[in-house]
Amino acid sequence: MKIGLQISSFTWPGGDAAIGPTLARITETADAVGFDSLWVMDHFFQIRGVGRPEEPMLEGWSALNFMAAHSKKATLGLMVGGVHYRQAGLWAKAATTLDVLSGGRAYLGIGAAWNEEESHGLGFPMPPLGVRFEMLEEALQIVHAMWQGERGTGARFEGKHYQAERLLNSPQILRRPHPPIIIGGGGEQKTLRLVAKYADACNIFGGPDQLTHKFAVLRERCAEVGRPFEEIERTNLARVDLSLQSATEVVDGFATLAEVGVQHVIFSLTNADDVRNIEALGRDVIPLAHAIEPKAI
Repeated sequence: MKIGLQISSFTWPGGDAAIGPTLARITETADAVGFDSLWVMDHFFQIRGVGRPEEPMLEGWSALNFMAAHSKKATLGLMVGGVHYRQAGLWAKAATTLDVLSGGRAYLGIGAAWNEEESHGLGFPMPPLGVRFEMLEEALQIVHAMWQGERGTGARFEGKHYQAERLLNSPQILRRPHPPIIIGGGGEQKTLRLVAKYADACNIFGGPDQLTHKFAVLRERCAEVGRPFEEIERTNLARVDLSLQSATEVVDGFATLAEVGVQHVIFSLTNADDVRNIEALGRDVIPLAHAIEPKAI
């Protein structure tokens, strides 16, 4: 099983001036102790369930490139990007930039988004959900075209929402055939269809029963488009608090997820700024988690 750390809060001791050094320290420690992946959210205001909107929030791609400079092995990605925050071609260029600067360690995380408050607050157009799904599919088509060959297809793209004269991408991605595309969400009619058609990984919320059902639906969607279900990496978001959970409890929770087919657990860590918590995970949890064999489903 692979293990990922999501950094979902930047509210740390020392205020705004301490965010850079603290994020560097977290990234370096997590990379050194064996985390397979590192993630940040793609939000501009802090989200409900984590903190108040006024709490610090970094722009995602900028944060990831900073983290790339402070890591050597872990893959890096957004969990997950909001399609309407950037033009389609910029999604490809941003992920390419991260991939090139990190030595081939980028994920492209993307989804239809949900946070109206930050969009309205900062003046981002927030199309209806159905329109955002149309935009997401066209953006994925453009990304795939830009990641083909030596410099992209160079072709025109004429979509309902995006028009592009020349799909050129230089420099080109390092990771081949391309950085993994991960789509967040478990919607059965739209999201999982897009996963089956365009993505390399899914991120689905919920516990074992919900995951069992969603993975079964994803298998159906893959069959509909002629895609092997096994090609899709299955990930899940969780939360870990070492003040409330023992290392054994954390590992047992991961093992339960592996039993229903989860291959990559990504979690937020309470008090991640105290890197002793990250070191404890590296010592007591990650080696055991890496030994867990996700169930073939």
